[in-house]
Amino acid sequence: MRVKNSNFVDYVKIFCRSGKGGAGSSHFRRDKITAKGGPDGGDGGNGGSIIIKADKQMWTLLHLRYQKHIFAEHGGWGSGSNSFGKHGENSYINVPLGTIIKDADTSKVLFEITEEGEEITLVKGGLGGRGNSHFKSPTNQAPRYAQPGEDINEGWFILELKVLADIGLVGFPNAGKSTLLSVVSSAKPEIANYPFTTLVPNLGIVSYRDHKSFIMADIPGIIEGASEGKGLGLRFLRHIERNSTLLFMVPADSDDIRKEYTILLEELKKYNPELLDKDRILAVSKADMLDDELKNEMSKELPKDLQSIFISSVAQQGLTELKDLIWEKLNQ
Repeated sequence: MRVKNSNFVDYVKIFCRSGKGGAGSSHFRRDKITAKGGPDGGDGGNGGSIIIKADKQMWTLLHLRYQKHIFAEHGGWGSGSNSFGKHGENSYINVPLGTIIKDADTSKVLFEITEEGEEITLVKGGLGGRGNSHFKSPTNQAPRYAQPGEDINEGWFILELKVLADIGLVGFPNAGKSTLLSVVSSAKPEIANYPFTTLVPNLGIVSYRDHKSFIMADIPGIIEGASEGKGLGLRFLRHIERNSTLLFMVPADSDDIRKEYTILLEELKKYNPELLDKDRILAVSKADMLDDELKNEMSKELPKDLQSIFISSVAQQGLTELKDLIWEKLNQ
């Protein structure tokens, strides 16, 4: 699944090549005074490496969409007078927190980026060769050989992004997730009355009491069978893995709120059973159409194994209580 005309890119495949190590020098000292001096060949410089660097200011892999080939600089050759070759420049790939790096051939996860400023060498540069001055010995005073530099290292890699957020909104299309996010934060997601309005995760910073805040992610609506790749499928379910608390949203006009919640829960379980270990809250959205008596009746039918709340983003009902409940969950 690829979303056109989107600045949110959560999957890229890139080719990385490190720099080759520079060759050592097999030079001998020669000057006005010394006609036949000893070996003074310097070492070659190390080739540059490809380094992944975490950047908490980034939210997408968009910058890598059109930069599929990344190369580091080769190391310089050694020279006489024990002069070392210049080390090749490293190439840095800045990525958002929550980026997973895989080997493209085996799909094996190599590492994850989760901390600001974290740096991990993806492809190591070749070592520079040693000059002939290293090989002088009592039995070989004039070695005429030096080491070549190590060759390049290269490979294809897959970078996948899992959105890092405190709260993940989970629900079928049109459950009111985008509307909630637009009301409680400064995020401006697209909102319309048709399935899959949200084609990419939207992130919003929700202000709380005493200048506190938390990050809320509107995960695109999933449908029954999403864990098997139907609908928008696995691409979006993986973003839920990173959220510490899941806010399930089911509209008040649903035919069966408990059943809808159960289906959503089952999809997450099929995809990754560990998702069920996360804290969960159930918000019945669009509750401005309900009076208190109807809310009380509906409350009796709601699941008993999690806290529930009635909200209306449009009418601004229950939002303060919802934020209090979320903050409580995040700080348990």
